Amino acid sequence: METVIHIRGDERAASDVFEKEKPSLLSVFSAQLPKIGGEDPRTFIHSIKVGIALVLVSLLYLVRPLYDQVGDNAMWAIMTVVVMFEFYAGATLSKGLNRGMGTIIGGGLGCLAASLARQVGEIPRAITIAISVFIFGSLATYARMVPRIKKKFDYGAMIFILTFNLIAVSGVRGEEIIKLTIDRLMTIAMGFTICIFVSLIVFPIWASDELHGALVDKFDCLARSIEDCLKEYFKPIDETSEPSSESSGCLSVLYSKAKDESLANFARWEPWRGKFGFSYPWKNYLHIANLLRELSASIFALNGFLKSHTQWSPLCSRMAIKDLCEALGTLLTFTLTELGDCIFNMRKYEVQESVASKLHSTRLMLNLALSNAKIMKVENENDAIGGGLVVSFVISLMDIADKVEALAKEVEVLGNVASFPSQ
Repeated sequence: METVIHIRGDERAASDVFEKEKPSLLSVFSAQLPKIGGEDPRTFIHSIKVGIALVLVSLLYLVRPLYDQVGDNAMWAIMTVVVMFEFYAGATLSKGLNRGMGTIIGGGLGCLAASLARQVGEIPRAITIAISVFIFGSLATYARMVPRIKKKFDYGAMIFILTFNLIAVSGVRGEEIIKLTIDRLMTIAMGFTICIFVSLIVFPIWASDELHGALVDKFDCLARSIEDCLKEYFKPIDETSEPSSESSGCLSVLYSKAKDESLANFARWEPWRGKFGFSYPWKNYLHIANLLRELSASIFALNGFLKSHTQWSPLCSRMAIKDLCEALGTLLTFTLTELGDCIFNMRKYEVQESVASKLHSTRLMLNLALSNAKIMKVENENDAIGGGLVVSFVISLMDIADKVEALAKEVEVLGNVASFPSQ
């Protein structure tokens, strides 16, 4: 008797199609929007938000009373919006705060270096500025190489180098360097304020939500992959047919490391809101994502058996372990789906003794089945190869079970650290 585990999928309702003899220009444009922005409609929303921010910051230059207050320095506010506005709210905050810290520290030290240099003669002045630029430029560049600083403050360090050099060098010739620096800082602060206001108020796009959802999708994707692998392995197909199992889901999980780390970094900068607090354990999300990538590699290797079992593994050998493998696969699929549900609903996962005992007993029975005569019976060279492949398949499946158990423990730790409510 087969047990069906429901796994969340991309269930999309079919849209009704209405035929029109003369479609309007607006309807044609609306129909093309999904293609323009890809499958993610947020790209279109982000574009509109950038346009709104640029219009607001341009008012500093276009409206006469505002221009009289800031003058040509309004261009610095416009440049701030252009270089600072990012797709995610956390990325905009991260870049804005880095830019602000780099500009303030670099501008302050640059003014100090320029002021000290102007107290001496022309030749000592040039030497003083050159030495200060060398020291601070070298130290800031070295700091950018430190992994922890590079991950969070690389942009701020770069802005510090740029601002310090501009202020220190130009301050030697300028007469009102302090006033000029303050005016530019004020306009940069205006651009920063506009960016933050638009990014956080107008349909904000949160990196924390995307990381949370992406982690849950990984559980569902791997559960589906295990189910597909077992169906394909025990399907009675002829020697000329090709396996129908897809490995794209496992590959997407394997190649998600850079995106996960980027989203976690942006999520740390985002303000407290709803279910995500200031000290939310995003580091645990990355630990779970790493375990999921290890699991996806094992499933991908298991999927490799599907390309050779039709030629070398006799159907009778595979059928001898079918029930036990399907029972183990059902437990693994159920566990992965349950883990994803716990993270999605933000509730504690408590390891169920019944599931753990079933996993243990099923694995013991599989170990015994490996010595079954139907599997290990060797009459010729092909039987030896086929039996070895079946044994390798079972060992790989048990390795996946070990990784799922480790994953369950890590999800349990996440629930305790994040103070998820009990089921």
